[in-house]
Amino acid sequence: MSQRSFLILFSLFIFSIRLAAQGGNKTDFLEAEVAILINPVDKEISGTVHYTLEALASLDVITLDARKMKFSEVRVGGKKARFDYDGRYLNVYRKFKPGQQYELSLAYLAHPEEAVYFIGWDYPGDADGMRQVWTQGQGKYSSHWLPGIDDMTEKMVYDLQITFDKGYFVTANGIQRSVSVADSTATWSFDMDKPMSSYLLAFVIGNYEKKELTSESGVPIELYYYPGDSLYTEPTYRYSAEIFNILEKEIDVAYPWQVYRQLPVRDFLYAGMENTSTTIFSDAYVIDSLAFTDKNYVNVNAHELAHQWFGNLVTEVSGEHHWLHEGFASYYALLAERELFGDDYFYWKLFESARTLDRMSQQGKGESLLDPNAGSLTFYEKGAWALFALRELVGDKLFNAGITSFLQRYAYANATVEDFLHEMETTSTEDLTTFKEQWLDSRQFPYREAILLLTDSNEDIRDFRALQNTLTVAKDSSRAILLDAWNKNDSDLFRANLVSDYHKLLPAEVLSELMANAGLKSRQALALSNSGVPDTLTEIYESFLEDPSYVTIENALFKLWVHQPEGRADYLRKTSGIKGLPNYNVRLLWLTLALFTKDYEPGKEEEFFNELSGYTDPKYPFDIRLGAFRYLEEARMFTEKNILDLLFASAHHSWQFRKFARNLLERLMKDDKQLARIRRVAEMLPEGKAAYINQKLKEL
Repeated sequence: MSQRSFLILFSLFIFSIRLAAQGGNKTDFLEAEVAILINPVDKEISGTVHYTLEALASLDVITLDARKMKFSEVRVGGKKARFDYDGRYLNVYRKFKPGQQYELSLAYLAHPEEAVYFIGWDYPGDADGMRQVWTQGQGKYSSHWLPGIDDMTEKMVYDLQITFDKGYFVTANGIQRSVSVADSTATWSFDMDKPMSSYLLAFVIGNYEKKELTSESGVPIELYYYPGDSLYTEPTYRYSAEIFNILEKEIDVAYPWQVYRQLPVRDFLYAGMENTSTTIFSDAYVIDSLAFTDKNYVNVNAHELAHQWFGNLVTEVSGEHHWLHEGFASYYALLAERELFGDDYFYWKLFESARTLDRMSQQGKGESLLDPNAGSLTFYEKGAWALFALRELVGDKLFNAGITSFLQRYAYANATVEDFLHEMETTSTEDLTTFKEQWLDSRQFPYREAILLLTDSNEDIRDFRALQNTLTVAKDSSRAILLDAWNKNDSDLFRANLVSDYHKLLPAEVLSELMANAGLKSRQALALSNSGVPDTLTEIYESFLEDPSYVTIENALFKLWVHQPEGRADYLRKTSGIKGLPNYNVRLLWLTLALFTKDYEPGKEEEFFNELSGYTDPKYPFDIRLGAFRYLEEARMFTEKNILDLLFASAHHSWQFRKFARNLLERLMKDDKQLARIRRVAEMLPEGKAAYINQKLKEL
């Protein structure tokens, strides 16, 4: 046998062992006792894990997921065990007998490249006091920092013990049992009492203060915020207790964990993540009261809480069943918002998502809800729509009974879409074959059926559809039709949709009259429209600068500056103290416009530029940095410090921000002068951040 043939056979042998150990369900991991010490400077985690497992068949090897680790000890039953490790899988060898429990103990060292994020430790200074360590397991795998089983169908009870600098706050899944303090460190111990999948493991380290609530059912609710952000706590966490109580009643299954806590973190990868008992969310949702109108945490809050049942209590088997997570969480978040904001809000959000999904279908981009590679819009929006349609089909009572039965039957276990549909068919006695074909299997969004459901349920949607149909056949009298519809329906959401869709059919003087007494959303719809600002609308747009909406203010300021140049200095004075949303949307625009307004505070151009330029620094959240980079590109005004910040951004852990930075660098490198500056500045980068730019420069 040749050496090559031997290696191929050996690889196939090892692969078959892994399949037997994991894919064949030959083991059942029951408990995990984890103890880790975190070194943020070196991005290093050293730890031990003690697993209790049961062999379900005769085995010679158990395989664990472990990414780029070093193992100093592997024991089974307290005795050293033979093992091998290839940088991805740990194979532990011994005779495992069916029906017997074993203790597997590991000591390891990890330098996680994903799943654990060290914020504020990479750059000069201390990131404006913002130093954090936090995890993201879904899509990244906890096996980057803990050797274990990545498969979602392997659930176990985890207890975590974390040692870190005693000057920080640490939390993780479950109830905090104790904190013991040493000279410079402390050790926090956390206890879970129910099994969960490893991707839901989490910890957060940072500086926080806490607000404590209790649900109507007695569950402790912990809401965390940064020191100094106490004034933002109420608008950020507004309705949190109500959301918890609404969902527990609506789902009619008790919250399944010991505690519920929520923590904001810097530069999070997503809006939020539903780690078991501990939701982590982006601090871009830490807002003041004025921002609540434009971008609040309510939907994300409800969505991540709903996941504690749909995803955490009952977990999908694999990606083609992802609807059971995201569609359900999205739907129940809408139900919570319906209770808080009313029926009209609920139905208009469904109407908006239906139109978006229909456009996607019309463009040939529709996706099946059973496609594991479908995008977020499909899983979230189309998924929520499927549940709305199912509830309309079987009725509230039978729908709720089916949900309860499904959650109880598969609690702390895994399920498929077929399992759910079987439960609903059994409860409702409905044949759901057609429902599945139309809403789950089909790539097309059933827009006509969706609109019929909406118009049967909501009078405002029915009126708006009638308006759309009337305008289609009576374009010559559109002005009269629109005014009649406006006057007959005083719903701000109805009028906002009317303005958004049909503002071009109304003369400026008519819009001016309508806006004078319009609601906030209607006025915002005009500010967001692609229309200009003729003299007739100038006064209205100037009044937009005082609306309680940072989005309205931002868009009105820009449009006034462009279309009414004689008033630029006055518009800047009116908005000079406004930062806006957490991404500083108003301030970044204001600074850019101030730089190009000659008669506004002459002599302060350098001050304005220094502030705008300074927002690219890594001490700021990436959404502020991204906005600053965009405006600096428009102004063609980059300092070498900005280029250095951009090079750091090209290695950022957020793929969206990283992609933006790399695309911007590629545009800049087309200019010989900027290319020379980039080459010079790239030499200042630490080795760990220079790989991308060094490769790009070599390619030129």
